[in-house]
Amino acid sequence: MLTRRAMLAASTAALLAGTREAPAQEWPQRPIRIVVPFGPGGGADIIGRIVAQSLQEKLGQPVVIENRPGAAGTLGNEAVARADKDGYTLGMMTAGQIIAAVMNKSLRYDTLTAFDPVSLVATAGLIIVARPDFPASDVKDLIAAAKLNPGKISFASPGFGATQHFTGELFRQTAGIDILHVPFRTSPEAISAVVGKQVDVLFDTISAVLGQVQSGQLKALAVTGRDRFPAVPNVPAAIESGMLPGYDVTTWYGFFAPSGTPPAVIAKLNKTINDSLAEEVVRARLTTVGVVVKGSTPEAFGKHLANEYARWNAVREAAGIALQ
Repeated sequence: MLTRRAMLAASTAALLAGTREAPAQEWPQRPIRIVVPFGPGGGADIIGRIVAQSLQEKLGQPVVIENRPGAAGTLGNEAVARADKDGYTLGMMTAGQIIAAVMNKSLRYDTLTAFDPVSLVATAGLIIVARPDFPASDVKDLIAAAKLNPGKISFASPGFGATQHFTGELFRQTAGIDILHVPFRTSPEAISAVVGKQVDVLFDTISAVLGQVQSGQLKALAVTGRDRFPAVPNVPAAIESGMLPGYDVTTWYGFFAPSGTPPAVIAKLNKTINDSLAEEVVRARLTTVGVVVKGSTPEAFGKHLANEYARWNAVREAAGIALQ
């Protein structure tokens, strides 16, 4: 009897193990949807489509981009959080969505528990620029001028609560200076205000202002990441000034799935994404749109998300920005 019971238990365990492995073996059997929580033509949309095309070729199923803009990316995130946990709905996460999460007290999902991270895909640099006649030519000069004139130097961003806004807030807090934030609705509006000498300084993505820097309409002071950025190799990193310990800000892009997606499916997705990122044609296309290719494990991306949430929530609290 004991032998028969043991055999039955072993058979049942094997059956269950086979059932757990089946999703990865069978997946995918139909089209995969990637929810991009911003409109067509933006950075997340372009990067999502480049990776989606490669995934489609490798997985043998259509990979369709679905744009769901609104509420700083949180509407798209909610759609993914509520989707079936079967690997057929993925989402694209950016730094902006994490900042939106720390700003918003009424989200209908928990950013830290509603999703299973899949992989980081790329990072993109931000840059500090000024109007050409602004007296500061580097970060040291900017900090010195701000300390001599507290509250009188202004910095622009393309929106209250945007990644660029919080990048400026973290700069202000790290440097211990008082500078005035002037938000605009879009990057072009913010750029025009600095070019037109209505605002002194701008924090924005390198791709947004590269043309104006190259033409001399804007003066580059520093990039915000720890390392210099390939598109502007002669512009120093802000941290090189020695006055901003630990200051390292890049925007980033990655993929996630609803929490509870089978681990084997997550593993297959991660491997396929990282295989795509290793291909020269994919890397070249991503580099052309101004990002640095950076894959990861699901675990590393999950740690990155948690660290970003903690960092930007601390910046919000230090800036005295109330939950919206």
